[in-house]
Amino acid sequence: METNEAQELQEHAEHGSHESALRPVAFSMAVLAVLVAVTTVLGHRTHTGAVLDQNKATDQWNFYQAHKIRANETKLAAELLGAMTLADQHKAGELAKSYADDLVQWKQEMTDEKNKADALEARVKESEARADRFDLAEALLEIGLVITSVTLLTRSRIYWYAGAVFSVAGVASAASAYLVH
Repeated sequence: METNEAQELQEHAEHGSHESALRPVAFSMAVLAVLVAVTTVLGHRTHTGAVLDQNKATDQWNFYQAHKIRANETKLAAELLGAMTLADQHKAGELAKSYADDLVQWKQEMTDEKNKADALEARVKESEARADRFDLAEALLEIGLVITSVTLLTRSRIYWYAGAVFSVAGVASAASAYLVH
């Protein structure tokens, strides 16, 4: 065997040992890429849920406002009936009583509508807080993935460990999204 061939075989052997030493790094990068994708999807779905809940809350507030306008108009009509002198006082009295009964019923309905709108607003805030945690998790996991990839270029494991720290923080942030209430 010639010296060049022996030297070439030695270089291939050294290159192979570097590759096998970096297999865990490559595997962890693949896992991180999957975690980034999952976190991104969860974040997008949570943002979409927040938007849909906000639309429901807006509709509910509009419904409440419609009830309130109807109640105010009925109250004004009842007050106007009381101030006017009508030929048929009996009919005016019946109409005023009907308006008063409607106002009592609508007051309860408005309270119910307001409570529903407030509950939807609370869901929106919860969804937004959860989405913020997923966004932070996505950013931390992406940082972890990039720092881990530097290990392949430098062959220094310190970057793999630093990437792992960011990745663990990202996973913790994603997990904490389920604790938001």
